[in-house]
Amino acid sequence: MKLQRKNRLRTLSLGAVAVSSALALTACGSDDAGTEGGGTSSSAATDSNIDCGDAKGQLQASGSSAQKNAMDAWVKQFSAACKDVQIAYKPDGSGAGITAFLQGQTAFAGSDSALDADEVKESQSVCKDGQGVNLPMVVGPIAVGYNLEGVDNLVLDAPTLAKIFDSKITNWNDAAIKKLNPDAELPDLKIQAFHRSEDSGTTENFTKYLAAAAPDDWKYEPEKAWAAKGGQSASGSSGVAQQVSTNPGAISYMELSYAKGGIKTVDIKTGATEPVKANTENATKSLTEAKVVGTGTDLALELNYTPKAEGAYPLTLVTYTIACDKGNKAETLPATKAFLTYMASEDGQGLLADAGYAPIPDEIIAKVRETVSNLS
Repeated sequence: MKLQRKNRLRTLSLGAVAVSSALALTACGSDDAGTEGGGTSSSAATDSNIDCGDAKGQLQASGSSAQKNAMDAWVKQFSAACKDVQIAYKPDGSGAGITAFLQGQTAFAGSDSALDADEVKESQSVCKDGQGVNLPMVVGPIAVGYNLEGVDNLVLDAPTLAKIFDSKITNWNDAAIKKLNPDAELPDLKIQAFHRSEDSGTTENFTKYLAAAAPDDWKYEPEKAWAAKGGQSASGSSGVAQQVSTNPGAISYMELSYAKGGIKTVDIKTGATEPVKANTENATKSLTEAKVVGTGTDLALELNYTPKAEGAYPLTLVTYTIACDKGNKAETLPATKAFLTYMASEDGQGLLADAGYAPIPDEIIAKVRETVSNLS
């Protein structure tokens, strides 16, 4: 089975999307490695708005750790309303999640990258008379977190990031970093660059950015598996976040929700006038030219990693829920439909922003809801 993908550098076209009106949200569930968490306020989603239908039994799912904080919030609300359903989501990485789904072990997978053509074909053996479809559920920036005492504002660009993560720049007082940060007191300190140890859609999106924005400095094919030499590894978004938190001089990439516990994040220098901060507002600005590239009920999206619009954050990922459009197991279909319906609902999307995510734009989430309603 093919778990690594060849480079599919993409240009964005999502149409102008205004999602700021959906960003009045609540705190989401906590991460297993100490990222910021908390309860869900009563203003975000009410149990009475969740339609459980005939849902019952256990629902197994796994995949993207980048969406774990969103999944925690969804499961908490859904489980409170639908007490006959037990949902277990294992955040073991996009690659592992897709593998489990394609082997028929789970009802759905979470992935930060859409299924490729070979995986769609393979899914037809699990989804009888159907196939796996990509349903975008979460949008969010990939933050570059760092641990550097006395440096509260750090600017880096794609070529410098590429050299750091390829072990070509190894010290924080390197001339290239000084040039981007002339007013910062950069220490004479070794850089500890951490990457994901397992196959990860976040890794694939991060390396797509490096390949698109710094092609002269990043010569590796964007893949779920880390390909560059050197560096250190940790498991999951929570793992790399923990390493950054505890190691002076550390730097890594992670979904923004994992940096909300106090990790400082890099401002990215793009083609715009000013460096861009990692936040949901700036992530949505990058979604100004995006389109659906999947066919039929598949809703895979294209992303642009080199936006030049003012305030457009270039490191943005879409997390998909991958499910069978047809051929779902009879014992899990009611629970799958009920839970995915809630995830895509206004209430479900309304839980996202406090955790560093953004809701899917209206025109896209409407298509997701239609697809979910027709799962069989």
